[in-house]
Amino acid sequence: MATATTAASSLIGSTAVQLGRIRVLKQGIHQPASLSPKVGPVVYWMFRDQRLRDNWALIHAVDQANRLNVPVAVAFNLFDQFLGANARQLGFMLRGLQQFHHEIEETLRIPFFLFQGEAIDTIPSFIKECGASILVTDFSPLRQVRGWKEEITKRVPDYVSIHEVDAHNIVPLWMTSDKLEDYARTIRPKINNLLPQYLIEFPPLKPQTKNWGDSNRCIDWEKLIENVTRKGAEVPEIEWCEPGEIGASETLRAFTKTRLINYSTDRNNPTKQNAVSGLSPYLHFGQISAQRCALEARKFHKVYPQAVDKFLDELIVWRELADNFCYYQTHYDSFRGACDWARITLMDHAFDKRAHIYTLEQLEEAQTADPLWNASQLEMVHHGKMHGYMRMYWAKKILEWTSSQQEAVEIAVYLNDKATTLKSPSNLFPNTFLLTMSTDSSFVSYPVTFIPISQPTNSPILTFVNFLLLSNSMPKLPQLENST
Repeated sequence: MATATTAASSLIGSTAVQLGRIRVLKQGIHQPASLSPKVGPVVYWMFRDQRLRDNWALIHAVDQANRLNVPVAVAFNLFDQFLGANARQLGFMLRGLQQFHHEIEETLRIPFFLFQGEAIDTIPSFIKECGASILVTDFSPLRQVRGWKEEITKRVPDYVSIHEVDAHNIVPLWMTSDKLEDYARTIRPKINNLLPQYLIEFPPLKPQTKNWGDSNRCIDWEKLIENVTRKGAEVPEIEWCEPGEIGASETLRAFTKTRLINYSTDRNNPTKQNAVSGLSPYLHFGQISAQRCALEARKFHKVYPQAVDKFLDELIVWRELADNFCYYQTHYDSFRGACDWARITLMDHAFDKRAHIYTLEQLEEAQTADPLWNASQLEMVHHGKMHGYMRMYWAKKILEWTSSQQEAVEIAVYLNDKATTLKSPSNLFPNTFLLTMSTDSSFVSYPVTFIPISQPTNSPILTFVNFLLLSNSMPKLPQLENST
């Protein structure tokens, strides 16, 4: 961890970003003046952190451009199969990018370039075309994105330096730990020890000292959004949250002002959905910074400390544990990613008799004998979200209703990625962990049909199902009788 800081300090000039947040993926080879008479611009390849405000990667890119007295630009690559995204995810993302594009060009005069194709082709091509000297990129733990960066590093000219900035985690992943952390209890003290250093107010984004000039580009956002929503129409866009930084900021403001007070007591009650923040889609697409959310929540600590402490633990520790899991566990989306003891336990129960076996189609269409599970699945299908407490129940029932652990993981990942607005470490982590019971080390071993998670009594089940039916305009579910 110290190595990353030391390496960065020796290779990077003046920047407002803490050096521990930056990794040098490639140091450009100095070119003689005869071969390179001038220093090229800085390009920020934006991927995970799609925002103008509170963006450490963008701050660093502008700082580097000003240090070298060169222009800076932001590039985004939209490839044909955007991590398997559909209209629900792409529509939300593109509407946020449209807002970003307008604001960064209008307020900062920084050009925004949108490319379509494979990033390993478009980004190196743009770097060569504009003669960039530094490529700045934000951080993602997903292996596909890391693979792109490795390939791009090989394809850009030798004189180009590549800086990776963790603008997503409050404590940079590589500073928190250099190994896989199996539990929140092991990573929590490591994060908390570094929070005073990293949970700080953002410096202002400085104006660029040299403009890019006329780039003659035009983005037809309406046509682009129409195309992706038409192609992915099987899973339509959601309407319960407004995409972009403006909607994200308003959601955070409303939560901290009116709902945060009840977070510690009501967050696990699925019938009180206003108790949760509603920030997940914005955090996933980087339309708001988790660090900004934490800073705003901390302002209320003296008023309701328990609620704030619990929110910060979920926002920081559990989210950053998810990134740690996906970064250090190669098999984060399969049964092989389970802890050793969990994998052994599940193998011991691999041939337990199941009370029900459901097909993927039956599960996707919520055609099980369990109205509670059906309600949770349909909430995800129709509204792109699922209450966190119900996700635990939803995931473990899939394990109970499928023929193998690997099939259960694959189905859970598929159902999540298709229906929610999220395909992120924060969802890959609970799907794999809950299905493999990697957080259940304190429980004794049970048959697969008796997984140790408490199901609410019949009265709350009835309340939850009716709540979804009445408030979400979902298809009618089998009637439940209240036996209490």
